[in-house]
Amino acid sequence: MTSNLKPTSTRWRIIALVFLIYVLMYIDRVNISIAAKYIMPEYGLTEVEFGAIFSAFVFGYALAQIPGGWLGDRFGPRRVMTWAIIWWSVFTAATALAGELFLTSIVGVVGSFAIVRILIGLGEAAAPPNGNRIVANWAPPKERALALGIALSGSALGAALTPPLIVWIMITWGWREAFYISGAVGIAVALLWYWLGADDPAKHPKVNQAELELITAGVEPEAAPSTALRDVPWRKLFGHRDLWLLTAAYSVVGYIAYFYFAWFYLYLVNERGFSVTSGGFYTMAPFLTSAIAGPVGGWLSDRLSLRYGKRVGRSGLSFCAMSVTGVCVFFGAIAEDRVVAVVLLSASIGTLFLCASSFWATTIDVARAYAGTVSGLMNMGGNLGGTVSPSLTPYLAQNYSWESALFVMAGLSFAGALCWLGIHPEREMDFAT
Repeated sequence: MTSNLKPTSTRWRIIALVFLIYVLMYIDRVNISIAAKYIMPEYGLTEVEFGAIFSAFVFGYALAQIPGGWLGDRFGPRRVMTWAIIWWSVFTAATALAGELFLTSIVGVVGSFAIVRILIGLGEAAAPPNGNRIVANWAPPKERALALGIALSGSALGAALTPPLIVWIMITWGWREAFYISGAVGIAVALLWYWLGADDPAKHPKVNQAELELITAGVEPEAAPSTALRDVPWRKLFGHRDLWLLTAAYSVVGYIAYFYFAWFYLYLVNERGFSVTSGGFYTMAPFLTSAIAGPVGGWLSDRLSLRYGKRVGRSGLSFCAMSVTGVCVFFGAIAEDRVVAVVLLSASIGTLFLCASSFWATTIDVARAYAGTVSGLMNMGGNLGGTVSPSLTPYLAQNYSWESALFVMAGLSFAGALCWLGIHPEREMDFAT
């Protein structure tokens, strides 16, 4: 009798692997914002020019979100994720040579760095929708947001580890070595994922019947994991209002997040007067709060959803979290004490991460078997917002003030909160007709 069996915990080992991949992904994403302190003077680049390099990554990342999600739905996330990690790790290592590549004679130094960053973005684009596909396959509905919160906290931890880690490597060996090491670690993670990962819990040798029944409890047949070729109902997906509101709200998340990924370190050093070392230390703060807030927000979303329904657990939580984010950014911008500013700005991205898992869980709630494709579309919107942020932020700072740049972030956060008032996570898409 399976009722007498204790469920195995293989699903949490799979989620832990996704967490590790997200840590790696964000180290490889944020490392250039730390190395910018050395790259910019070496090549004589301005902040606006380097902002274009930041935006190049996000452009490539946004461009490949839907294809990356579709590939995961079609071929399975185990294979797709493996090749994606190898791809972006190779070009992460190539970043060290971007200023000397043959491309510089054609498109210049900025263009060469931008092309390499676009290629990294194309690879990393497959990770979030495939991570979401893995959670859809492995996490039961009652644990879904928690699993997503844990996985997403890997991105925050990766971003938190990057400043002190990359600063130490750059001081010890040089900025180029930081990219070589990151690339080598990525290849190792790709092999580990292919060895231990799996698409379908039913086919994993470490999953017993009790855990399989737990995973599939309450899951509709069409939501069950499948890697078979399916015709994506694009008309139904693009005609779903909730998906567009979700994408609009996530574009705000992307805009705000990329300020921290791209400019927070230089903002602290150049604007707030922190040293190179202390700036690296304080740059950890927003991401450490996010790493804690991600699982807490996922757990809270699941609990509220079970007790009050997903309209409260997903939409209500997200509305409140994004509103508080706007308040924290506003007061962080005008704070005279630089440590107070760090605290408030760190709190702002922490509250933003409280609702991060609700975004991804909602794509599974409404799209089910097409969770990879739909989350890719949502994340594309998020990264279109992220494409604008790295370039617009220094423009606003130079032509107006850093306070003005942060005020824009605060206003967008309130706009994103309002989007959640129109999102109904319990209104599933009907693919039957």
